[in-house]
Amino acid sequence: MQNCVGALDGTYIEVHVLANDKPRYRSRKNNVATNVLGVCAPDMQFIYVLPGWEGSAADGRVLRDALSRPNGLVVPRGKF
Repeated sequence: MQNCVGALDGTYIEVHVLANDKPRYRSRKNNVATNVLGVCAPDMQFIYVLPGWEGSAADGRVLRDALSRPNGLVVPRGKF
C-alpha cells in the first residue's frame, strides 16, 4: 500500500446523556453511545481523533465533518 496514509475507523463509547438526548445517541445496536473517529499513520500512531458525534451518526457523515473542519483531517494530495 505505497500511497496509503494509514488507517481510519470509528468506534462507539457508551455514554450517559439526558433522557431527551438518548434517541440521538442510540446506536444501531441500541446502545447509548458517542461515535469516535480515529485515524492512524502507517506506524500506528494516532494522527487525528474526532470524538463527540451521536451514536446514530453514519460513518460517512462523521468523515465528511472531519475533512471539512478548519483544523480537520487532511489527506495529502495523491494519497488515499
